[in-house]
Amino acid sequence: MGTQDAIRAGRGGGGRGAVVAALMLSMALVAVDATIVSTAVPQIVGSLGGFPIFSWLFSGYLLAATVTLPVYGKLSDTFGRKPVLVAGSVLFLLGSALCALAWNMEALIAFRVLQGLGGGALQGTVQTLAADLYPLEERPRIQARLSTVWATSAVAGPALGGLIASCADWRWIFLINLPIGALALWLIVRHLHEPDREKVPRGRVDWPGALTVFACGGVLLTALVQGGVAWPWLSAPSLALFGAGFALVALVVLVERRAAEPIIPGWVWRRRTIAAVNLALGALGLLMVAPTVFLPTYAQSVLGLAPVAAGFVLSVMTLSWPVSAALSQHVYRRIGFRNAAIVGSSAAALILFAFPLLPYPGSAWQPALIMLLLGAALGVFQLPLVVGVQSTVDWAERGTATASILFCRQIGQTLGAALFGAVANGVLSARLGGSGSLDSVARVLDDPGSVSDPDRERLRRAVDGAVDAVYVGAGCAAALAVLVLVLLAPRRFPVLRDTESPRGSQHRSSAG
Repeated sequence: MGTQDAIRAGRGGGGRGAVVAALMLSMALVAVDATIVSTAVPQIVGSLGGFPIFSWLFSGYLLAATVTLPVYGKLSDTFGRKPVLVAGSVLFLLGSALCALAWNMEALIAFRVLQGLGGGALQGTVQTLAADLYPLEERPRIQARLSTVWATSAVAGPALGGLIASCADWRWIFLINLPIGALALWLIVRHLHEPDREKVPRGRVDWPGALTVFACGGVLLTALVQGGVAWPWLSAPSLALFGAGFALVALVVLVERRAAEPIIPGWVWRRRTIAAVNLALGALGLLMVAPTVFLPTYAQSVLGLAPVAAGFVLSVMTLSWPVSAALSQHVYRRIGFRNAAIVGSSAAALILFAFPLLPYPGSAWQPALIMLLLGAALGVFQLPLVVGVQSTVDWAERGTATASILFCRQIGQTLGAALFGAVANGVLSARLGGSGSLDSVARVLDDPGSVSDPDRERLRRAVDGAVDAVYVGAGCAAALAVLVLVLLAPRRFPVLRDTESPRGSQHRSSAG
């Protein structure tokens, strides 16, 4: 019995289509939530106060969603995808409802953390179920759909948040999640039918491992997210968090070595394919910080574009990414998963290195063209690796493997935000002859009467140099991904043919 047969009951009457619709709705919720809150921060702070701690609206969600990914991956392999997806949906909807009822900033942050606990379950389990529903030959189609949903939602989030904040109460930002999430939850409960697994021996859940992984990830991510923002990098809080984090890393290794069914199994890093893909997608997360975080500032401060136009410069990347992801199957079927990803990451490196060559101040179409090409390269980079890894493991390991690559990508993004933020601020300080940050300079440039024309030009050139340095760093991250794939990834991925079931094994081949 294959995985697709195992979900055959859900197919009847268009059941698989209903499940796919639910997955796309769930993915849309997670993707929109990552950006929709940002544009409503002034209204939220004006209503609830708490300006000194408002950044935890984002950090708290990010921490909860990221550190729970490995836990949910293991739970989905142990108990099935449906229970984890249902539980995650309920947590996300409960968190959304409570966010809308928040009475102060502290309560809103706590409820955002609860929302993040559900978001982690949705993000990992949706990707895993997508691989369960489709055989290897059809997986690019569903992954391309999810990429399209993610890209569209991520771009639409700020616009939707701004519209709600200007036309209605900010609480509607969270309330609109309820009908969408409820529909997705109903479709999952009604149409997703997993096989009877009562006779399959289930190992004990490694709760000590889950707790230590959660604590370790939370401490280290807090150090990275808040370092250089809430406190200096070399301050006592920063050093204490990093020290505690590394001590917890040692504890995680100790606990997981002794666990019968560890949350993060050793095979995740012992298998060359998965280890190499984890590192490569960590580099992808790192390089993605350059366009998503720094390009809007560049477009507004250097090119003088309005926020909407600046958003368009970034959004063109989301047009080419899903298309190239859908077409990447024609590439990796000819040259293999690894070589296709090498082509994509090599092209991404060249495109990122080309950004500093743009003329100053230039026209909007020039960075837009760079982003269009970058999206095309990243589609060929990422999707073959995701599909490739999911195709090298059987049903009982797919949740853990998928969660590991998503976890590494998230860690890469967090590292990138900290690293490239320090790079940008360092370049600004050197160019301006003193201390300064990109955010503060951008705010000055947004106020036409705040500085004289010569000083404004000097600030614009400093921002241009800072963003150029970030893109060079992102190009180095893409080059690092190429190096990892060339040196560590096997030439041909050990693909399992689609004869798997939760009870059986698969036939392994070296295709791909």
